[in-house]
Amino acid sequence: MPPRKRADAVRNEQTLLAAAAEVFVRSGVDAPIREIAAEAGVGMGTIYRHFPTRADLVVAVYRHQVEACAEAGPALLSTEDSPFAALRRWIDLFVDFLVTKHGLAGAMQSDSSGFASLHAYFLDRLGPVCGSLLEAAAEAGEIRDDVRPFELMRGIGNLCIGRDDDPRYDPRRLISLLLDGLSVQR
Repeated sequence: MPPRKRADAVRNEQTLLAAAAEVFVRSGVDAPIREIAAEAGVGMGTIYRHFPTRADLVVAVYRHQVEACAEAGPALLSTEDSPFAALRRWIDLFVDFLVTKHGLAGAMQSDSSGFASLHAYFLDRLGPVCGSLLEAAAEAGEIRDDVRPFELMRGIGNLCIGRDDDPRYDPRRLISLLLDGLSVQR
């Protein structure tokens, strides 16, 4: 069993992962490590001490964002005005995650089995959260009751493809239209 990290080391790692995610959203997973270090307020050596390779950092950011997205679902259900509002906010976080995830395949191309296990982790962790949000919104009479989590997540993922190729394309606008189409209160 690996030794437990000190609380401050865990906080520092979480800060570094959040900074890396911000940089990845802004500049892609090929962003310079010095840009991530500057965002996190640490030296480049600190990043390499925690994550010896770029792939290690990308995978850690991926897992960190999956967990943040998974934890956000129940929190949003308890704080938003309605389940549909919680679903919309969660989808926005999910899109942020997908933008970061976009470059993962390239960063991990040498380890297809690792990528497959991360994809399974993603589905196992986020599918039930999406399902809970959909179920709550359907039970509240806010959305159709025939929407399946995998289909919605896959559809949103497909809408996010191509964002980098054309500055005229705004996937969030189309995702908003998709969510409007789920609503029974048009």
